[in-house]
Amino acid sequence: MDIEMRIRGLMMDPNTNMPIVVLKDVASDTVLPIWVGIFEANAIAIEIEKLTAPRPMTHDLTRNIIGYMNGRLDRVVITELKDDTFYAVLWLTQGGQPMTVDARPSDAIALALRADCPIYVAEPVLAIARLNTGTPSDSVSAEQLRKWLEGLNDEDLGRYKM
Repeated sequence: MDIEMRIRGLMMDPNTNMPIVVLKDVASDTVLPIWVGIFEANAIAIEIEKLTAPRPMTHDLTRNIIGYMNGRLDRVVITELKDDTFYAVLWLTQGGQPMTVDARPSDAIALALRADCPIYVAEPVLAIARLNTGTPSDSVSAEQLRKWLEGLNDEDLGRYKM
């Protein structure tokens, strides 16, 4: 079963200074942190803040191509967590035919924001992530990080600044 998530925030990991996308279950307080690269975080931040780039970014281009081909992005699903790496799938419809495309979670999230489609996480991924947060930092325990993320408020998250 897939769990619908929303972006709770975009922030910097206080230990590694790497960007984190924080997803939150729409039906509970469960959160899922996903560490992403700086460029991917920037693409997500631009859409969260509804900024306009002077030229289309890669995710804008992808959304436009899907639309020009009479396709639709229906949802994105973070499907796996293997060796501290998340995997995602884009669920598209084109010409009435459903199809899936492998994607990095950061790209899938950036595209979902632009296409205004839901983001899901496979239930087994959330179960694994609860045991192993996927954090590149060993200085904080998984339980401490989980409690810290779940306790974040809007002021803590703030706005992501490049």
